[in-house]
Amino acid sequence: MQLSPDIFTFFTKLEQNNQRAWFEEHKQDFKSLESGVKQFGEALKEQLNQHDNIDRFKLFRIYRDVRFSKDKTPYKTHFGLTWHRTKPRLRGGYYLHLKPKEIFLACGFWDPNPADLKRIRQELAMDGDEYRNIINVPKFKNVWGALQGTAVKTAPKGYVKDHPNIDLLRFKQHLFSIPYTQAEATAPDFLQRLDDALKAVRPFLDYMSSVLTTDANGESII
Repeated sequence: MQLSPDIFTFFTKLEQNNQRAWFEEHKQDFKSLESGVKQFGEALKEQLNQHDNIDRFKLFRIYRDVRFSKDKTPYKTHFGLTWHRTKPRLRGGYYLHLKPKEIFLACGFWDPNPADLKRIRQELAMDGDEYRNIINVPKFKNVWGALQGTAVKTAPKGYVKDHPNIDLLRFKQHLFSIPYTQAEATAPDFLQRLDDALKAVRPFLDYMSSVLTTDANGESII
């Protein structure tokens, strides 16, 4: 299963002609590309389920919600794909972004709800060593790089600025991502590269799942 380079040609043209008339004229081209991307997403879901537990793959719609946006262009100029791990036992998810000159795989916790963020910080405040040991092991770091995400400037409410784990406690998001070139994304081995990368991130997700499915005493909440 391989992604077509025509995906990026189409979105480059759409970015220059982001109007309904142009899109309607080229809608069949889009539908063909969309079908291929859906097949790719389902193929990765099937491969992931050999070692993970994915309950749903989703390809986001091309249509933008312009109701509250100053940008009134009607169409997105990228494909966004997500794979959802089976809740409540497994937490975290996977996202693939396909846009000309902006291709990346992302994983982690983009918008944790207040209760989840509180529980993550609670765990990191008690012991950040296990978290650090996971994200700093070469097998992980060489693939995914450093922790990303928005963070408070000083310390979150309830924590002192000189806490030994303040560098982790400051994060409001816990994200990792890998950029790819267009040549890499359209190569025959891209699906396998994604699968290998998501295998490498599993220790992080397994750790976070264990945290978010237990209370501060380590008792299950599911």
